[in-house]
Amino acid sequence: MRLTKKKLKLLNRSAAALLAISGSTMGLAHAQTAPSAAPQATSTDVATETNMGKVLVTARRREETLQDVPVSVTAYTAEQLSKQGIPDITALAFSLPNTTLKSSRATNSTLTAFIRGVGQQDPLAGFEAGVGIYLDDIYLARPQGAVAEIYDVERIEVLRGPQGTLYGRNTIGGAVKYVTRKLAPTTDVRLKATVGNHGQRDGVLTASTPIGEVTRIGASIAKFTRDGFGTNLTTGKGNYDKDLTAARVSAEFTPTTDLFIRISGDATQDDSNPRNGHRLIPGRSSGAPILGNVYDTRANLTKALGQDQEVKAHGVSALIEWGISNELTFKSVTAARKDKSYAPIDFDSLAATDFHVPALYKNKQFSQEFQVTYTGDKMQGVAGVYYIDANAFNIFDTILAAPFASSTYTKGDIDTKAWAVFADANYKVNDALSVSAGGRYTVDKREASILRQIYLGTGGSQGLGNPNAVFFRTDTDFTRGELEREDKKFTPKIGVAYKMNEDHNVYASWARGFKGGGFDPRMNVFGTKLTPAQARAGYAPETIDTFELGLKSAFNNGRFLTNIAVFNSDYKDVQIPGSVAVDTNGDGRDDSFAGVTTNAGKAKIKGFELEANARVTDNFTLSGMYSWIDAEYTRFIVAGVDQSANRVFQNTPKNSANLRGAYDIPMPVMGRGGRLTLSANVSHKDDTNQFETKSLLDQEAYTLWDASVVWTSANGKIRAGLHGKNLGDKEYKTGGYLFPTLGNEGVLTAFYGNPRTVSATLDYRF
Repeated sequence: MRLTKKKLKLLNRSAAALLAISGSTMGLAHAQTAPSAAPQATSTDVATETNMGKVLVTARRREETLQDVPVSVTAYTAEQLSKQGIPDITALAFSLPNTTLKSSRATNSTLTAFIRGVGQQDPLAGFEAGVGIYLDDIYLARPQGAVAEIYDVERIEVLRGPQGTLYGRNTIGGAVKYVTRKLAPTTDVRLKATVGNHGQRDGVLTASTPIGEVTRIGASIAKFTRDGFGTNLTTGKGNYDKDLTAARVSAEFTPTTDLFIRISGDATQDDSNPRNGHRLIPGRSSGAPILGNVYDTRANLTKALGQDQEVKAHGVSALIEWGISNELTFKSVTAARKDKSYAPIDFDSLAATDFHVPALYKNKQFSQEFQVTYTGDKMQGVAGVYYIDANAFNIFDTILAAPFASSTYTKGDIDTKAWAVFADANYKVNDALSVSAGGRYTVDKREASILRQIYLGTGGSQGLGNPNAVFFRTDTDFTRGELEREDKKFTPKIGVAYKMNEDHNVYASWARGFKGGGFDPRMNVFGTKLTPAQARAGYAPETIDTFELGLKSAFNNGRFLTNIAVFNSDYKDVQIPGSVAVDTNGDGRDDSFAGVTTNAGKAKIKGFELEANARVTDNFTLSGMYSWIDAEYTRFIVAGVDQSANRVFQNTPKNSANLRGAYDIPMPVMGRGGRLTLSANVSHKDDTNQFETKSLLDQEAYTLWDASVVWTSANGKIRAGLHGKNLGDKEYKTGGYLFPTLGNEGVLTAFYGNPRTVSATLDYRF
């Protein structure tokens, strides 16, 4: 299924050909018109309603048409997610420009996100994401549990580029936002059921009702199950299976027409089996052959700290929105969240205990945001104050059978306290020209304690429940108060937009992004010969300066819409976390691994993005995306030597493309009327590097094909669909572990995206 240059050129031209197609209105940002019982979107939402053929958004905290707003934003409505059978947020990456969203290596629910070359794939404490994940304006400080199944959402929004002058938490690469559905003014009950191959069985029940004139309450409960795509040949259990339960409850109050209050809580429990990788090399000592099925494994590690694999996450929040006047609105968002993950990670993926990492992750956070928005005739803007207090804790053993049996105990406990003030304003010089400016002042303070000890034998350390472990040596020992750093930064943003006429809007913007420094919880002071001063300094903040030029256009009375953007970024002090094999006793053989986090130096990133939608006829629509990015390091210092010529950007394919066609056919069923929608989708991604150095884990260019058949009743209450994903059954790598010198067998294991799946869905609204 690999695309030749000729085929890729054809796919790119197909997307560009949309520029010549006309039809009736279809909104950009993949928006679609759908009846909704939810109340009118508030000023905090990025709405996807249509008005005279124009999509209305509030990406800048106020209502504007998408063609007018000078922001790179894509939004997916609940309607579109349902019609395409999108299972979770990672599937959206195939239709988003310059975006990678995937489950992190040996996990089902930890998210790795990259936008325009900026991201973070290490889920350990101390490493903050480069792409912000939000749940109803609440920033999720940790990636664990962020690959949430899509249920009870109004839409999902993705903003590209640095975000800081409009949002509570600064994010250097972009933002992904889950926006849940507001409660309906009348009793509303919805049921969704899904069955599919690989034993898929999903169910979602959502219900809400008003209680008097002021109060509405609602709840959703969901269960997602699936057998494994492969089998663990050692335990007999499924590999890449799913067993997830999720729930959400909320209460909304409108004491007056100017005051809205929402109290909500959510919880998720993932009891799936450990997700284990596929060995790309035979066993170095045993000669164990490579398995024929990339989803099969021989891994034998099933527990961490005596617990089966388990991920628990829950949170509560309170939103208060008060319309002080027609121009002024005040908002408060208060939230607290916790999660805990038991993760047995079998690096070697063999039946022997050769390289095991049983781990525990615990995270908690509290955040508070106050915000004021102003909407006048000439001036519009937002100003706010944000505070977050978060703790990320992890402990794990690194159990190695060779060259001598050992268990390395690592504990990292990282506190983050950050506050910021931000503001962004737009001024209309005249009907065509507007200018905007914003700024943010951020203070990030981190405090850490880190302990790393080596024990003899493969039974694990005392810290993970083995009282008989024999202590050998302490490599790192910093108690709380010894590792502290505070980073302060002012990050501005300026922009100008010129509306050439009613249908064409050109804009230019410049923004600076910032992410604070920190401490590597895997640091090995003894093994890597760090000085105390180097260890206490940690790694420095990173910054990015992004210039963007965009054109948003509508043709033929809005029958065809395009969003085009080009950008250029200077990325400095890039934080590169990683693990390297080390020889701790000087005998010439690697016998452990340690965290090595560096600030790579400098990088240049430039790119192009096109999104287009058209309705060719009243029944036939086309949508497409093409993106190109050129990301390269210009300075990457390793041991005093510039290695930039030998380094690449991870999770950043140079070319990405997507083309989707949908055809609506009026088709009564059982006298109910309605329409049948036939759709097909093709997505392409170029070669993708998993790390900053090339390896066998890298994925060559690949193409995926999807198709759906969906019937929707005339009143919109019933929808039945048949969805096929990855119909070509393409095997493509999404991550892996690379430690070929460690253990008796060596480690080169890969994780893969989903194979061909077919599912039938039924949505019923009572």
